[in-house]
Amino acid sequence: MSDSSRFSGYHIQIGGEDLIDRYLHGILADDPENEDNKEKAEKKLLEILKEMRVRFGTLLKTDNVSFLIGAGASLDAGGVSLANIPIPLEGALIEKAAAEIEGDAAPSWLEFFYESVSLLSNDGYALKERSELFKSTQEKAFPAIAVNLEDYLSHLHMWLAGMVRETETLTLSGGAGITIAKNDLEKLIKEITSSLTELLDLPKTGKEDPLRSHRKFIKKILTRPLNLRRANIFTLNYDTLIEQACDAEGAVLVDGFVGTLRRVFRPESYDIDFYFPAQTTEGRVHRFDRALHLYKLHGSITWHRCDQDWDNPFGLYATFYDQNTRKDDVLIYPSPLKYGQTLGMPYSELFRRFGNAIAQPQSALFVIGYGFGDDHVNALIWQAIAIPSFTLVVVDPDPKNDFVSKLEKLQDERIWIVKGWELGTFEHFVRKLLPDLREEEIHAKVMRTFKELAPAKDSTGGAEGDGDGK
Repeated sequence: MSDSSRFSGYHIQIGGEDLIDRYLHGILADDPENEDNKEKAEKKLLEILKEMRVRFGTLLKTDNVSFLIGAGASLDAGGVSLANIPIPLEGALIEKAAAEIEGDAAPSWLEFFYESVSLLSNDGYALKERSELFKSTQEKAFPAIAVNLEDYLSHLHMWLAGMVRETETLTLSGGAGITIAKNDLEKLIKEITSSLTELLDLPKTGKEDPLRSHRKFIKKILTRPLNLRRANIFTLNYDTLIEQACDAEGAVLVDGFVGTLRRVFRPESYDIDFYFPAQTTEGRVHRFDRALHLYKLHGSITWHRCDQDWDNPFGLYATFYDQNTRKDDVLIYPSPLKYGQTLGMPYSELFRRFGNAIAQPQSALFVIGYGFGDDHVNALIWQAIAIPSFTLVVVDPDPKNDFVSKLEKLQDERIWIVKGWELGTFEHFVRKLLPDLREEEIHAKVMRTFKELAPAKDSTGGAEGDGDGK
């Protein structure tokens, strides 16, 4: 394995400079295949990662620390990427359509699905061929439909909004035409969004210890000093992996809902904190050390609508995920409608708190698994960059969005970008770079003690007491 392939998964850019490349290039430049050089590079890489854990630990001790979690953080637990039409989503559509088949004819909404993705991708996708693939390939090891799901839903909604008659023929920019029936379009949108929600009931079965990375993530950010503000976790995901990880770690989540049997949305609950009394009645109270704030910016599979009343002014309640209570889900699906939906409650309140959290002095924002595809989110981050004491950490194995390119061109020392498949995934970042502050503190104390106990050197280079005597 060449040096380029061995270390290509490790990239940490600060101020536009790749620290790992800077240090390793000098070692490997002369003879990259030399075994001694490779060994030196390996040791240097470990030193750099250790140094970066210390630097990330300093960020964790910033007064205001927030995390923005995207879909990439859920992939190891069975989540899906929206860069293509997810294969599990396509399979769910075929399965749902099977219950509606009459004779040899498939439902017209599914036929329209394959016709429309073929036109948008300039490729041919036929129902019969794709169905055979799902039947014959157990591992689903065939390419997904090469159409971004969010872009596809955007097209569907735009077509629906522009329809005047029940059936219309639309001519696309390339000159190709497609006949659209309004009821098929509405049915397809409904089936896609409902199937997507069902797929995000995570973790999926068969995953070995699927909450391992999320539990480690929660455990590490809980090691922040108690004199600092609670860490904020903002997530764009609908799944409940963060909640499950906190339950497993015995952590308390302030998620905007209050109540025991009937949990209703009360955003003022984000302003409360948890303390417990000392052992003596006159002693000072102690701050509870296992609490975090969670903000689900695009809703959750556990949120539902209900009638507004005095006890529930926002008409929103939370419960366990129930696949049978789908009609009142409170979710912002990936579509052009989501930008308008963020202006309504509860999303406007959640986004207001996100903007306020990262705009505070001495703030750090870790962005993990988010592809910067939402302009309303990017605008708040861009606004925070104007604050001199703000630090942004972007964790993405292969960032391709123009927003990240713009960040790189700034060459700002306050912008850190972690890339590559060995560091840029949620799992690898949590395991290799995000520090456990208590372990780091213990390690630092051990090293100080070791240095203090080590024999002092005399002027000749030997330890004091060395000589002829024993």
